[in-house]
Amino acid sequence: LANALENLGIGKGDRVTIYMGRVLELPIAMLACAKIGAIHSVVYGGFSVEALRGRIQDSQSKVVVTCDGAFVSGKHIVLKDIVDQALYTDPPTQVTNVVVYKRSGRDVKMYDEPGRRDHWWQEVMKEASPDCETEIMDSEDPLFILYTSGSTGKPKALLHTHGGYSVYTYTTFRDVFDIQDDDRYWCAADPGWITGHSYIVYAPLMNGATSIVYEGGPSYPAPDRWWSIVAKYGVTIMYTAPTAIRGLMRFGADWPKKHDLSSLRLLGSVGEPINPEAWRWFYENIGSSKCPIMDTWWQT
Repeated sequence: LANALENLGIGKGDRVTIYMGRVLELPIAMLACAKIGAIHSVVYGGFSVEALRGRIQDSQSKVVVTCDGAFVSGKHIVLKDIVDQALYTDPPTQVTNVVVYKRSGRDVKMYDEPGRRDHWWQEVMKEASPDCETEIMDSEDPLFILYTSGSTGKPKALLHTHGGYSVYTYTTFRDVFDIQDDDRYWCAADPGWITGHSYIVYAPLMNGATSIVYEGGPSYPAPDRWWSIVAKYGVTIMYTAPTAIRGLMRFGADWPKKHDLSSLRLLGSVGEPINPEAWRWFYENIGSSKCPIMDTWWQT
């Protein structure tokens, strides 16, 4: 994919907006940008046309990477349609190419006109070499842009650099989660947030961790979806948010009891301070009153 992006004219310092569902191709796109020195700007796949448009314009992205659609809790999110609406705007964006990963199989309009061309991910990958020279970067060169949520006004672009960010995320992941070679680690966040960037994509890979990536929601098709994944794959470390824990608490303790969660040895909480009720429920019903809870707190 790094080669495919270079074939579309992307190089060191260029910005690429990534607006996808929670598929493996999302972290692949992030890493492809990092490999060639491009700066990725991931936009959470649940954001609106206006939110996407503002981030594309502000970052001056040349390429958007998206999916034809995404599946979340039984709903179909029409990501490609949202991208199309975001790009037809005045003043126009700088986007000249859109790469579309075929995920849902629905019919979408593929543009091929002056100033903009759409490409199927699967097609540009066929034309790209599997060997790509890694761009040598300075430690202070930009790695990615990520926008604040906008809860306190206009979203602000935060810039993280290759060196400092890598050291910070590698070290915090290693030390907070005591990661071991035989661990199976699952961060149930979305890659569109800083937790997802750091603790789904970059830090686990730098530490050589075996990771779970899950596309869907926590309670679809049933409230034990997460617990079935923990049991099926023998997850040893689970990292999630108090909001998700509270959402699952309301279904009661019988759902996790249906599954063998004995593989878990460490739990993590992130996103906001965890309230006592959620902490106790998580500790007793998911961690069997034996797993420490690492209560973490990051900001974009």
